[in-house]
Amino acid sequence: MGCQRQVGSFAVFPIGLGCMGMSEVYGPSDDSESIATIQEAVDRGISIIDTGDFYGSGHNELLIGRALEGRRDRVVLSVKFGGLRGPDGAWLGTDMRPAALKNSLAYSLVRLGVEYIDVYRPCRLDPAVPIEETVGAMADLVQAL
Repeated sequence: MGCQRQVGSFAVFPIGLGCMGMSEVYGPSDDSESIATIQEAVDRGISIIDTGDFYGSGHNELLIGRALEGRRDRVVLSVKFGGLRGPDGAWLGTDMRPAALKNSLAYSLVRLGVEYIDVYRPCRLDPAVPIEETVGAMADLVQAL
């Protein structure tokens, strides 16, 4: 597409698709409709798909994984990590410890059905963990590729 923008090493359409509402927050959702929406967006050139590993307590990543089958190479997959949710969906805070980050990534890769995530970032700062520790763990993961 002619209206792509360069963001770091990615050439992307200037508008992305945030998928949180497809699993929670704005009322009932329909998996079939959500999958069709993601697929249509990608087919029309949307190239950034954004989620969080805690959206719908993992439901959102499962949904996106299904929607991106056969389309993964056409998108920049952006995932926020570190949000903690209770069994009732309540927000419990954040956990940016290196071990938690690596655990979160392992589960995200499985739920999404992918071998890598293009943009992986903390959802918020964790006042209990120095940002250098979180970013250092992220760097370790990049080096492991």
